[in-house]
Amino acid sequence: MSDPLPTASPASTPPQAEDNEDVWSDTPLVPPESVAGRALAIVIAIMTFLAALTAGFALALTDASQQWRGAVGLEMTIQVMPRTGRDIEADAAKAAEIAASFPGVGEARAFSRAQSEELLTPWLGAGLDLSQLPAPRMIVVRRDGNGRLDEIALRATLDAALPNAVLDNHGAWMQRLDDMARVVVGAAIGIFALVLTAMGLAVGFATRGAMAGNREIIEALHYVGAADGFIARQFQLHFLALGLRGGAIGGGAAIALFVALRLLSRRWATSASGEQAEALFGSFALGWGGIATIAALSVGVALLTGFMSRQIVYRSLGDFSRRPK
Repeated sequence: MSDPLPTASPASTPPQAEDNEDVWSDTPLVPPESVAGRALAIVIAIMTFLAALTAGFALALTDASQQWRGAVGLEMTIQVMPRTGRDIEADAAKAAEIAASFPGVGEARAFSRAQSEELLTPWLGAGLDLSQLPAPRMIVVRRDGNGRLDEIALRATLDAALPNAVLDNHGAWMQRLDDMARVVVGAAIGIFALVLTAMGLAVGFATRGAMAGNREIIEALHYVGAADGFIARQFQLHFLALGLRGGAIGGGAAIALFVALRLLSRRWATSASGEQAEALFGSFALGWGGIATIAALSVGVALLTGFMSRQIVYRSLGDFSRRPK
């Protein structure tokens, strides 16, 4: 009686496609710690730091611009110019009286001659005798914030009573503030786009380098029937971890820098340069909204890193598998 034909043992057959992920789930496709991985995490941290700085300064300048606009929009000025044959002090008092009695005006305060000359000090310098100069008188008109001020009627009333009085609603300054805010936002968007482009190039080179360095493993996975989605997911998880690490470092460094700038601005607030810097850039206080923005930016960078690596792997696997052995 002849012996039965030998049968193949289960261990000699390659794993089925549905069991591939269980077979390889404990084996990382890309080494979790490598020199290239640490270098990419550093690059992502730097890019996240730059993007967070750009966003933080854009938020700070936008808030400062809104504060400037609010302060400038609440006030107007009346300039009473000196003219031969007219008493400028009486004209200034009359202009302040007309403005104060107008509906929608909360306060009208006339500057004295000494105060008017003090306004010229930053341009003309200190220690000059300005008594012989025909310095105009300034009246600061502040809106009451409750009613609507009819600027056209106020201007017409002043022109009829005082031909040497000029009303300025600071419209030109407000337009410049709007233009500056738009320029800052546009520059921030441009810088942010450049940072994302540089980060995308770095992630792309790192992903292709990791695929080239693990060619044999990818070929083995293809041999046992691993799907492209499984291979792409391994790369995605690896680069997502690098993105989270780099994003946390870069975002945390940006938040720490803004906190340090906030503390330094408090120390500089007593000096003239500190007051000018605070008036121009604000107090560098991001608040919880700014911190949440930087945190969301860091997480978004990590998610974008993982997504880009997955897409690059998907697009490269077809050409990768067709390369000559």
